[in-house]
Amino acid sequence: MRDLCTKEKAMAGPRPVVFSGPSGAGKSTLLKKLMKEYDGVFGFSVSHTTRNPRPGEENGRDYHYVTREVMQTGIDKGDFIENAEFSGNMYGTSKAAVQDVQAKNLICILDIDMQGVKNIKRTDLSPIYISIQPPSMNVLEKRLRDRKTESEESLLKRLHAAQVDMEISKEPGLFDVVIVNDNLEDAYEQLKAALLEEINKVKKINMSS
Repeated sequence: MRDLCTKEKAMAGPRPVVFSGPSGAGKSTLLKKLMKEYDGVFGFSVSHTTRNPRPGEENGRDYHYVTREVMQTGIDKGDFIENAEFSGNMYGTSKAAVQDVQAKNLICILDIDMQGVKNIKRTDLSPIYISIQPPSMNVLEKRLRDRKTESEESLLKRLHAAQVDMEISKEPGLFDVVIVNDNLEDAYEQLKAALLEEINKVKKINMSS
C-alpha cells in the first residue's frame, strides 16, 4: 500500500477533478462543453466494470470489462480508489487509470457517485471536488421524464437516489464547489472559474514542452 502511495506522489500530474451529482442535473452536458472548449486539457479515467459491453462500446475506451473475480482481487489488493455495486454489477476506478491520464499531463476527470466521493476522501489523491445539483426535485423530475428513456420504476429509483444525493451534497466540507444548474451558461461559468487555475497550469506546461 505504501509503495502505491509513493508512486502516486511521484507521478505529480495536474490535480484530478471529482464530479458528482444526480442523473439529470446536467453533469454530462457541462463536461462536454468543458472538453470542447479546452481540448487537450482534460482526460477521463476509464472505469472497470463487471457488466457486459453494450452495442458499440469498446473495451479500454468505454470501460475495462473484467470478471467479478478479477475485480474483487484488485479491490482486495488496494488497486482501486473507489468501487461500488449498482444493479448487480461492480464498478470502480483504479489508481492506474488515474495515473495514465496524469502521465499525459491532463486533468483527470472522475465522474462518480456519492459513495465513491466518500471513498476518495480516504485516499491521498487530493482532487478538486465539484458537485452539480439541480435547482429542485421538481425540475429534476421534469428533466428525467422529458428524456423518456426509462420505466416508471427506474425513474422513481433515480429520483430517490437524487434526493439522497442532494441532501448529502450539503454536508460541510464534502465538496469544494457546489454548482446549482438552474441556467446552463451560468453553471458553466462557475465550473470554469473553479477549474481555471488547474487549466492554466496544464496549458503553461503544454506550451513550454
